[in-house]
Amino acid sequence: MLVLSRQRDETIMIGDEIEISVVDIRGDKVRLGINAPTRIAVHRKEVYDAIRVENAQASKIGPADLDTLAQTIKPGPARRSTRSSTASPSVSNPAATLGATTIRPPMSSPSQSQDKSSA
Repeated sequence: MLVLSRQRDETIMIGDEIEISVVDIRGDKVRLGINAPTRIAVHRKEVYDAIRVENAQASKIGPADLDTLAQTIKPGPARRSTRSSTASPSVSNPAATLGATTIRPPMSSPSQSQDKSSA
């Protein structure tokens, strides 16, 4: 453990991103200001320990917990198993289903076919 002495308004740096400043000293209490990126959680030790215990308890789930959860959660409304015939078009004609028209390649004229055969 590193032990440092600091006066009021003096700062300690941890790495390049965490800055701890002595804000006030009153009797046997020291007020610290901590400036850290938001991605780094900063908690008092007792709060940090309580969070760890709570997370450990929450991660342990037993069969009794599953039964309670199953009774608490209600299923959603039943879905209709079939749709009306107007909602879905007939699949016998795929072009009608897609609303598309049939595209045919252009037919060659007799003069074009003669030109190709003479070449």
